[in-house]
Amino acid sequence: ASKMDLKCALEECSMALNLFLNNKFSEALELLRPWSKDSMYHALGYSTILVMQAAMTFEQQDIQMGISTMKEALQTCQRFRKRSTVVESLSNLVSKHTVDQLSEEEMHAEICYAECLLQKAALTFVQDENMINFIKGGLKIRTSYQIYKECHQVLQMTQGNKSKIETYYQFEGGVKLGIGAFNLMLSLLPGRILRLLEFIGFSGNRELGLCQLREGASGSSLRAILCTFTLLVYHTYVSLILGTGEANLQEADSLLEPYLQKFPNGSIILFYAARIDILKGNFEKAQLRFQDCIAAQQEWKQIHHLCYWELMWCYTFQQDWLQAYRYADLLSKESRWSK
Repeated sequence: ASKMDLKCALEECSMALNLFLNNKFSEALELLRPWSKDSMYHALGYSTILVMQAAMTFEQQDIQMGISTMKEALQTCQRFRKRSTVVESLSNLVSKHTVDQLSEEEMHAEICYAECLLQKAALTFVQDENMINFIKGGLKIRTSYQIYKECHQVLQMTQGNKSKIETYYQFEGGVKLGIGAFNLMLSLLPGRILRLLEFIGFSGNRELGLCQLREGASGSSLRAILCTFTLLVYHTYVSLILGTGEANLQEADSLLEPYLQKFPNGSIILFYAARIDILKGNFEKAQLRFQDCIAAQQEWKQIHHLCYWELMWCYTFQQDWLQAYRYADLLSKESRWSK
C-alpha cells in the first residue's frame, strides 16, 4: 500500500513511542522511517526523535540532520493540509462553513505541521545565533502559534458535534500540548517583552498553560507523554532556574508514577525520578537512580551526560569533592555542551 490511514499511523506511532520509552531508540526510528515521507505522524515522530538527539548533543551534524529531516516532515504534513492553508486564510478557517469542510485528516495535518514548525524554529535558534536565524525562527514560531490558536477554536466549535472517535482525542491532545506549552513558555518571559508579544497576538497565560498541559497529560493521546514531560521540565528545572515559585514536586511525582510503573527501566523516566529525588534532598536515592539510568541503555550517551551533570552537583552538595570531580572530568572529556 502506498497510503496509510490515520488510525494505522497513530497505532504505529504509539508502538514507536513505547519502544522509545523502553530505550529502544534505533528500533523506534526504524519503525517510523519507511513511512516518514508518506504519513504525517510517521514524519512527525521520526523527525522529533532526531531533534531530541540534536538538542541533547549540540553536535553540528546532528543539528543539521534534525533541520533537514524536519524540512522533509513539513513537506509531508503540507501535502495533507487543506489547499488554502490555515495561515493564508485565518479569517476563513474559524467560520462555521470552513470548519465543516475540514476533513479529519486535514485537522491532524494542521496540528502536525504546527508541531514540526515549532521544533524547526527551536533548532534554527540553536544552530547559529545570528540575527537572520533569529528572525526566521521568530516567524516560524508566530505561524505555529497562529495554527494552534485556530485549531483550538476548531476544537471548541466541534466539541459538541463531532463523534468522539479515537482520532478526535488525538487531535485534542495535540491542541492541548501546543496551547499549553506556548502559554506556559511565554508566561515566563519578562513583563515588558510579554506585553509586546501580546500586542502582536501571542498569549502568555501561565494558569491556562498549566491547565491545558494537565488535561493533555491526563488523556490517553500520543501527546500525553509530551504534556507530562513539559510539566516535569517546568516543575523540576524551569521554576527553580527562573525563580517562578516552589517546584511542585507532589504533582511531578504523580505525573511520573504511571510511567515508572509502565517503563521501570526507561532511562528518560528514571532520569526525572532521580531529579525529583535530588530536589527532595534524597541524595543517596537519587545517586542510585542516576546509576540505574546510566546502566539502562548504552545507545544514547547524551543521556549519560545529563546524569553525569546531575551526579556532579549531587556529590558537590554532599561535599564529596572527589566524586564530584570525577563526573566533571567525564563531562569535560565526553560532552560538547558542558564545556
